[in-house]
Amino acid sequence: MHLHFSVHENLNNKMQKTIDVLKDDLKSVRAGRANPALLDRISVEYYGTLTPLKQLSNVSAPEPRLIMIQPFDPSIMQDIEKAINQAELGINPTNDGKVIRLAVPQLTEERRKDITKLVKKMGEDAKVALRNERRHANDELKKLQKDGELTEDDLKGSLDEVQEMIDKSVKKVEEIIEGKEKEILEV
Repeated sequence: MHLHFSVHENLNNKMQKTIDVLKDDLKSVRAGRANPALLDRISVEYYGTLTPLKQLSNVSAPEPRLIMIQPFDPSIMQDIEKAINQAELGINPTNDGKVIRLAVPQLTEERRKDITKLVKKMGEDAKVALRNERRHANDELKKLQKDGELTEDDLKGSLDEVQEMIDKSVKKVEEIIEGKEKEILEV
């Protein structure tokens, strides 16, 4: 059984990565509620270096429709505003010299539908990636069997294991997408 351990290990790592990428991508999808993670991908030019916004400021959501950004260095207020505008979040920043506020508008029904579609597509893409990873792992296992490193029975057991791993990951993707859809529909 040890020979194909690396195939499973490899598959496991790839599947986890696919799920992590999905979670990460979903952070930048705006729901109706203010979520500081919305700004996770925004970087600001700071002393000639692109630096993640969250390293340059305190980002919080004190209210369901408000994100507050408090820069550690107030001299970069304009740069932060510029970076937010360039990110095209559909939210205009306002700044009072100390903090930048983002009033998260309520999503229109139309916008919710569009975002839900986008999220579903992201989930489908992740599932396609998982299925490709399954096919790759199965091919590796069949090759091992062909090369005489696995018996027929070992192969069958391994293929079943791969299927189980995929089923679990697909279920996880579905749960993540469902959670995000709930968040989008939250008023």
